[in-house]
Amino acid sequence: MPRNPFKRHEITPVRPAHTTPKTPRYGVVTKARRKRPARASSKQPTFLARVVNNWWNRLIAAVFGGKFSEQTEQYLAHQTTRDYVCNTIGQATWGMLFPLLTMVATWLAGAEQAGLFSMAFTVGTLLLFLANYGVRTYQVSDLDDMRSFLDYQINRFVTCAAMLLVGWMWCQFRGYDSYMFSICMGVLVFRAVDGLADVYEGRLQQKDKLYLAGLSQAARCVLGLVAFSLTLLVTRNLAVASFAMAVGAAASLVLLTVPLAYFETEKSLPATLRGVRELFVECFPLFVALFLYNLIDSVPKFAMEGVLSYDNQLYYNAMYFPAHSILMVAGFIYKPQLVRLARIWDDPQRHRRFDLLVLAMIGVIALITGGMALVMGTVGIPLMSLMYGLDFEQFRGLCLVMVGTGGVCACIDFLYQIITVLRAQGEVSKLYLIAFAFAVPVAMLLVNFAGLAGAVVGSLVSMAILLVLLVMEYFGIRRRMSRGY
Repeated sequence: MPRNPFKRHEITPVRPAHTTPKTPRYGVVTKARRKRPARASSKQPTFLARVVNNWWNRLIAAVFGGKFSEQTEQYLAHQTTRDYVCNTIGQATWGMLFPLLTMVATWLAGAEQAGLFSMAFTVGTLLLFLANYGVRTYQVSDLDDMRSFLDYQINRFVTCAAMLLVGWMWCQFRGYDSYMFSICMGVLVFRAVDGLADVYEGRLQQKDKLYLAGLSQAARCVLGLVAFSLTLLVTRNLAVASFAMAVGAAASLVLLTVPLAYFETEKSLPATLRGVRELFVECFPLFVALFLYNLIDSVPKFAMEGVLSYDNQLYYNAMYFPAHSILMVAGFIYKPQLVRLARIWDDPQRHRRFDLLVLAMIGVIALITGGMALVMGTVGIPLMSLMYGLDFEQFRGLCLVMVGTGGVCACIDFLYQIITVLRAQGEVSKLYLIAFAFAVPVAMLLVNFAGLAGAVVGSLVSMAILLVLLVMEYFGIRRRMSRGY
């Protein structure tokens, strides 16, 4: 067809190569749109996630490298604020573990079953002091490394094995049925792991990194509690839950506690047979004192086992937990200072200051005890009833008596630590034997006469006798040292 010469032809302009099409004001561009680069995610990993990832990478590198003890330290020593905060977290978690476990057992298995678990935990806690062998305070005050860390480790492996053996023998002696035997053995394995971890946490404290020891202790308790609670929720079987608790603690030991001690402290000197032997000999008085102290503390519970139903074990332990918190709070204050107290004592010119610090701490314990009595007299007992789902108002008077027992126990524990710092631990073993000789008949008579109330009063009487003996012995030790012999 011929072109019309009078028609206006449209000429389509050619866009330069460097220009881009304009986006219309309205509508959606479907053609010639440039692809925008993918925007990076603005979500950053949390602090906890970063810490866990860094730790895992460090652990894996050490495992494949095969040199745990040659890793570069990454955490500073002499961190006083961190020591107090993290040690408080660890000690609080450790101290609250038993109450929380018994609450979970009461909610999910009932008071009678929770009483069985409480009795098993009492046996495990008592034998924990066989596993620890009284070495922790001796270890952290070994400022000049007179014993190698390997010596301390070998000592702890032996004592933990002995603990499990004695626990098995006790269960056979008591004639527990298969269910109670399984609960006891699960708890004993958990406590054996706890005792083994203590030597590595003691190494961290010895090198002035107590805050790392506190975090390790907290992680172990949390994993044990979570494993116990979830397993009991699913199975409703306390024996299975007790072994699950032990598995959780063992995982914490292998993945955190042991590597942390190797990463963050210098390589240990070789072990020697003489060093291990002398460690057993020198710490034997400490072990006897601590074991007898906790045996005295447990005598009322053993006296009840043969006379009263197991739910009384739950009531007794529930009333003891507020009293035990006095011991915990006092420990938060003075335990981080044990290394510094040892240094003060090493200077003969500062012995008077040492005595003043001891007196001040006794006063602090008295104030803590008074505060706890006030709390229990107002909101404490209703709160206990709410937490356990049981009526504790009927035990109001016994709860206050137990608070007094807690204050006495806190003073006893503090004086024991001080006497260890003075390296006079051999002087006090006979005092614990005397107190134990009083405690057994007192507990038996009072429990048979007054039941649960007799057990509570018997505990206070036995501990008061031990405290008086320790105070007299402390003044005797200081008097002898001031005379130079």
